[in-house]
Amino acid sequence: MAEDDHPDGSIRGLLVDWGGVMTTNLFHSFSAFCEAEGLDPAALVEAFRGNDDARELLVGFEEGRMAEADFENGLGRLLGLATAEGLVDRLFAGARPEPSMVAAVRAARDAGVATGLISNSWGTSRYPRGLLAELFDGVVISGEVGVRKPAPRIYELGAEAIGLPAGRCVFVDDLPFNLPPAQELGMATVHHVTAETTIAELEQLLGIDLRERSTSPMGD
Repeated sequence: MAEDDHPDGSIRGLLVDWGGVMTTNLFHSFSAFCEAEGLDPAALVEAFRGNDDARELLVGFEEGRMAEADFENGLGRLLGLATAEGLVDRLFAGARPEPSMVAAVRAARDAGVATGLISNSWGTSRYPRGLLAELFDGVVISGEVGVRKPAPRIYELGAEAIGLPAGRCVFVDDLPFNLPPAQELGMATVHHVTAETTIAELEQLLGIDLRERSTSPMGD
């Protein structure tokens, strides 16, 4: 989509996070994992917030600088798990694509909005690539580009991937601290809490109905 297709400066690009926006709530999945392991439900989140070693593991893995096995073994030790085998899959076992958000992004793209993904990845092999191809004009995954949110460069890459300046885009994320860098680049932002409220906000910003094409949100 060319920049001068909308000379009024209206928002014509939709950039979204994957985990927790296009999927069900990741923190619910993490909490369920911790409970199943006999840990406090908040043990994983608290480790990333308060343990420098855990934080270093997370940043290295999301930026693609650390092998998955090294991340799993390191995190497993920090959490005191009996085994770290398959840890990433176990952590994400409770997360699924969110049908109403999938339908909304598909509807936006069908209506001529440029759509893109900006995702901090825990490995790059688990994304449903066929679905991504259906939904997005551009895909930016941290482990593939070597930069993660909230670094400003990843938002620039997202806008570039859909061929629009940042000021013509809206960015959606479930983590509020990922929003200010996008705002500083001129993007509108939506803090995702529920699919219902996010879709309502996007309909206002984009000026289109995002719920009318929801009969088969996950495709054939």
